[in-house]
Amino acid sequence: MAKRSVVLKASGLKRAFGPVTIFEKFSLEVRAGEAVALTGRNGAGKSTLLRCLIGADRPDEGTIEVCGNPMSETSAQIRRDVATVIDDLDFFPDLSVVEHLDLLARAHGIAEPDEAVDEVLEEVQLIPQSGQLPGTLSSGQRRRLALATAFVRPRRLLVLDEPEQRLDVEGVNWLAQRLKSEREKGLAIVFASHEPSLVQTVATREVKLGASRE
Repeated sequence: MAKRSVVLKASGLKRAFGPVTIFEKFSLEVRAGEAVALTGRNGAGKSTLLRCLIGADRPDEGTIEVCGNPMSETSAQIRRDVATVIDDLDFFPDLSVVEHLDLLARAHGIAEPDEAVDEVLEEVQLIPQSGQLPGTLSSGQRRRLALATAFVRPRRLLVLDEPEQRLDVEGVNWLAQRLKSEREKGLAIVFASHEPSLVQTVATREVKLGASRE
C-alpha cells in the first residue's frame, strides 16, 4: 500500500519564555490518517506547542510545514487545510448558532451548506439551541459549538486542545468515535488530552511532553 502523504512536519522546535524553556529539539511528523495525542501533566507545554503548530505562536527555533507549505497563520492555503479548536472561541455576539455555522460553511465553499449545517447541528445535539446566541449557551454547549465549527468545514489537519473539556461522559464517547471516524477517512489529527479513553480510542501514537512550565 502506498505511503500516506505527510500533512504536518515540525522540525527542531524550541520555545522559551525568558529563562524558562518550554520545549526544545522537538520534531513531529503526522501523515494522513494518523492521530497524535500529546499527553503530560498541566504545565508540560502542550498548549504552547499546539499554538506553535497552528501559527498562533512562533517557536524560537525550528520549522513547521503543513502539506509542504511553510506555516503562516495568514496563508489562505493553511487556513483552508487546518481546522482548530484551541481556546474558547470568540463567537460573534449577534449571530445565532446556526448563523455561525452557515457563515463558515459558505465561506469555505461547501457545496450544500444548509444540509451540512443541519447534519452537524444534529450530531452535536444543538438543534434545539440553533436559534440562540452563543452567549446564552451553557459551557458544554459552547464546547459542542466550537467543535461544530471545525466539523462543518473542509480540513486536512485538525488540531484540538483538550477537546473533552466540559463534555459529559456521553459527549466524550461521541467525540472519541467521531474523531476515530475522521482519522480512518484520512484526516490528520493532533490533540492534547487528559482523557485516557479518548487517547486510547483515537490516537495512533502518543507523545508525552515533559514537565516544563507553560
